[in-house]
Amino acid sequence: MMALDDNFAPVETECAAQDLPIQGSLPRELNGTLFRNGPNPQFPSPAQHWFVGDGMIHGFTLRDGRAGYSNRWVRTPKFVAERQAGHALDLPDEGVANTNIVWHAGRLLALEEAHAPIEIDPATLSTRGMHVLGGDGPVTAHPKIDPLTGALRFFGYAASGPFSPTIRVGSADRNGGVGRVETFEAPYCSMVHDFMATEHHVVFPIMPLAGSLEYAQSGMPFAWRPELGGYLGVMRLDAGVASLRWFRAETCYVFHVMNAWEKDGRIFADVMRYDEPPLFPHADGTPTDPARSRARLVRWTIDPAGGTDAFSSEALDDMPGEFPRIDDRRAGLPYRHGWFAGSRQDGLDTLVHVDHASGRRTLSALPAGDATSEPVFVPRTPDAAEGDGWLLAVIWRAAEQRSELVVLRADAINDGPVATIRLPQRVPFGFHGNWRAVS
Repeated sequence: MMALDDNFAPVETECAAQDLPIQGSLPRELNGTLFRNGPNPQFPSPAQHWFVGDGMIHGFTLRDGRAGYSNRWVRTPKFVAERQAGHALDLPDEGVANTNIVWHAGRLLALEEAHAPIEIDPATLSTRGMHVLGGDGPVTAHPKIDPLTGALRFFGYAASGPFSPTIRVGSADRNGGVGRVETFEAPYCSMVHDFMATEHHVVFPIMPLAGSLEYAQSGMPFAWRPELGGYLGVMRLDAGVASLRWFRAETCYVFHVMNAWEKDGRIFADVMRYDEPPLFPHADGTPTDPARSRARLVRWTIDPAGGTDAFSSEALDDMPGEFPRIDDRRAGLPYRHGWFAGSRQDGLDTLVHVDHASGRRTLSALPAGDATSEPVFVPRTPDAAEGDGWLLAVIWRAAEQRSELVVLRADAINDGPVATIRLPQRVPFGFHGNWRAVS
């Protein structure tokens, strides 16, 4: 269990502020809003896992060299009932919408992987209500938007009920119309937090962070069970579930994918790989090994025509880290540039740029005690070259107990921020966010 203190502690105030103090010069090309989501429990409990706090949306609006900030809780049924009661309640799990927030087909959607998305008003951050995709069922916190077609690809695990091995998979076109939604049986119920999508395939990592009712009754619904082994399910988009093939995976865990693509009949996936997952115990309740619970960037290569159920794994970078991102215009396609939050010492204390073409790694190190959120890339213009743009990240300044939004040149992060925006209140550590440009 993770203590909800320091910058993991929730904030109690919703606010809106304009004309924030800026050190440096905010690039004029940045016109839009960085939306970010994360857990912020309305009524925190000492026994509460960080993952299950109520969702709070943070909006960082940049326009014409000026900056504003606002934040609001997602008004899920749980949040509303507890707000009315004035205290935490023991309620059926209907979701907390606390993990990601994406823009698709004219809708801003707050996501967490066990339930349907919640639509958010992009101007006010108010909650509009549930947005069902392809019928009743869970939707991943990490859908993939195809940059060529605008389609949103999604899946959801435990689709037949809690701890079932069933996974549902579907897509919505650029206008939001949902096409075929199918289900299939995985080898066991795994926490499938992210998946891989290429131009013609989707890949589901079934890793032995496994769920069961027995674990849930003991207080932790998922546990590390390496004896179950790992699998990759590879499915062709044009053929659906009927084309699903299983490859045997190394025993490891992956929360997040940097990117996946295909070339010459093979599928490549760059992922942040753990030997053992952090924050979850073994099935007997003992903790996983902290030394093995640090992710590193690796490349998996799958050859569907290779006549084997094995695949290869190649280490790309030895720095521990998390929250990998790319220029999303290259999502599912061959790419050159990636960024992630790295760890030189303890915590996510370094922004990292990886140039896959040159093999060069560039760092922007933070002072001791400070920490970064997930970095988000914003292109300089819609037609700029890959990687030509800006990197945005929320930074926790531990000594001053405050938060900043920093803007760096994405191809020269070692030069430091070109602009630093002082935020009106602390922004707790969260999960994921995305940029929505406005004209």
